[in-house]
Amino acid sequence: MIENISYNPHAQSPLHVLKNFQEEKVNFSNIPENKTRDNQQDRITLYGDSDVPLTYSASMNVNSGEGAKYDMLQGLVANLLKEQGIETKVTTENGEIDISTVTPQEAKDLTGDDGYFGVDKTSDRIVKMAISIAGGDPSRIDAIKEGVDKGFQEALKAFDGKLPDISYDTYDAVMEKLDKWVSESTKAAA
Repeated sequence: MIENISYNPHAQSPLHVLKNFQEEKVNFSNIPENKTRDNQQDRITLYGDSDVPLTYSASMNVNSGEGAKYDMLQGLVANLLKEQGIETKVTTENGEIDISTVTPQEAKDLTGDDGYFGVDKTSDRIVKMAISIAGGDPSRIDAIKEGVDKGFQEALKAFDGKLPDISYDTYDAVMEKLDKWVSESTKAAA
């Protein structure tokens, strides 16, 4: 019996190799010709034993527990995004990231304090974009904050009213940075 092996739809090679494959043969020749099989169920049992370790391509890992669940969820989300025509590649300052292939550790690094999708860097990008859209005019702070609020509310709605903590932290950081920008701009103008 093989357990805790994740399926990778993008793999180019077989998931596993079994030796000594055995099958249970079902013989229907013993059924009399005048009897029907309509109410009978056919049963075939297949099983196998492996006396060599399972083999994997370089891009595959044996996963157990949470790792297998993560891989399954990651594959599902990536496929759903692709089916909707949403690109799974994100361009960053250091190149391109394909979110359909990110490992749990890479995801932690990307969303960590110094990560590209972490609170600080994400809030910096949002604030920079908002200031640019407002033409660098601090008197438009109310419109800027209204736009940020609207985007956050749309995200909440899209995720049934609950977002990860990092989203709330990013929202708070954006608002703080916008307030700081207005304060610094007002002092510089005085």
